[in-house]
Amino acid sequence: MGQSINNQTWVTEFILLGLSSDWGTQVFLFVLILAMYLVTTVGNSLIILLIRLDSRLQTPMYFFLSVLSLVDLCYGNSVAPQMLAHLLSAHKCIPFHSCVLQLYTSLALGGSEFFLLGAMAYDRYVAVCHPLHYTVIMHGGLCLGLVAGCLVAGFSNSLMETIITFRLPLCHNVINHFACETLAVLRLACVDISLNQVMVALSGFLVIMLPCSLVLFSYARIVAAILHIRSTQGRRKAFGTCASHLTVVCMCFGATIFTYLGPRSASSVEKEKMVALFYAVVAPMLNPLIYSLRNKEVMAALWKLLDKFR
Repeated sequence: MGQSINNQTWVTEFILLGLSSDWGTQVFLFVLILAMYLVTTVGNSLIILLIRLDSRLQTPMYFFLSVLSLVDLCYGNSVAPQMLAHLLSAHKCIPFHSCVLQLYTSLALGGSEFFLLGAMAYDRYVAVCHPLHYTVIMHGGLCLGLVAGCLVAGFSNSLMETIITFRLPLCHNVINHFACETLAVLRLACVDISLNQVMVALSGFLVIMLPCSLVLFSYARIVAAILHIRSTQGRRKAFGTCASHLTVVCMCFGATIFTYLGPRSASSVEKEKMVALFYAVVAPMLNPLIYSLRNKEVMAALWKLLDKFR
C-alpha cells in the first residue's frame, strides 16, 4: 500500500470494496453488467456508423447524437472493464495513477454529456421554433463550436475536481465503491474535508444546473411553439422530433437531481454506488436504444445497412 507517517499514508494502490462481498451476487452482477456493456458497445458503435454512412442522417441533430454516442462509448469503457475484472477477482486493487485517470475521465465524460444534452436541447429549439432558418442558424461551425465548448467545460471541471480530490493526505487506501469516485476518495482523507465537499458540490451543481437551465428554457419555448400549431398532426410531428431527447434528459437529469436534492441518510454511500452504476453502465446502454427504437430515420438507416449485407 505504501508508507505511513503520522497517520498519513503514501498510497501506491487502492482497494475497491465493490458492489457486494457475496460470491454468488458477484457472478450474477458480472453476467448482467457484461450483457449491458456489450449492448452499450454495439449500440453506440452502430449509431456512430449509421450516421457516418447514411446521407439522410447528415444533419446537426444526428451530428450531436453521434458525439453523444461516442461519449457514452468512452464513458462505459472508463469504468465497466475494470469493474467486470474485479467482480471475478479476489484481489480488487487499482494502482494510484490508474485511479486518478479513471476518476478524471469518468468525471470529464459525464460532465461533457450533461452539457451535450443542453446543446441538443438548443438544437431542438431552433428546429421547432425557427424551422425555416434551421440550417442557417445550426451551421457546421456553430455545431463544432458547441461540441468543443461542451468538451472543454466537462474536461476543465473534471481537472479541477481531480486536483481537489487527490491533493489531500490519505489515512488509508480502502475505497467503499466499485470505482474511483470523488466523494468515495475524499472519505479517505486524514483532514477535514468540509470545504472540499462544498467545492465538489458547487462544481457538480454548476455542471448539472447550467445545461438543465438551457434545457428548461428550450423546452418552454418548444411547448409554446407547439401549442400554436393548429393541426394535431403538426403537433405530433413537432413533438416527435424532441421525444427521444426529452426521454434521455428526464432519465439523466432526473436521477442526478433526485440524488443530490434527496435527504442524506446512512444509506447515502450505497445510493451513490447505485447512481454511479446507472451512469456508468445503464445510461450508456439505454441512450442508443431510446434514439434508435423511437426514431424512424435511424431504423430506416439500420434496415438499409442490413439489406446491403444480405
